[in-house]
Amino acid sequence: METIATIPPVTLTEGAIEELKRLMGEAGFDHSQQLRIGVKGGGCSGMTYVLGFDHPDANDMSFELGGIPCIMNKSHQLYLHGMEVDWQGGLNSRGFTFSNPNASKTCGCGTSFAV
Repeated sequence: METIATIPPVTLTEGAIEELKRLMGEAGFDHSQQLRIGVKGGGCSGMTYVLGFDHPDANDMSFELGGIPCIMNKSHQLYLHGMEVDWQGGLNSRGFTFSNPNASKTCGCGTSFAV
């Protein structure tokens, strides 16, 4: 059964919200999907961030950030609580970045971490 979080475990910056809404507005976007924020094993530091669109399942909690419906596996809260997702649109660094207060170590590219 899906849980609705009253206080979102993560935040999105205005830049991230704008970029996600732009992606959601593209032709062919499946509006039945929600933004999945999570982790998976792997990467040079132990865990890798997951950010993509997916359908909710029974182990998910749901919340909304800036008008964007989001889902996260309930067990991932432990690793991501308080994390901020940003969008960098510059020439040298382009993409989503993750600022995670729970990470004890991160890799150089910023997409994997250890706790």
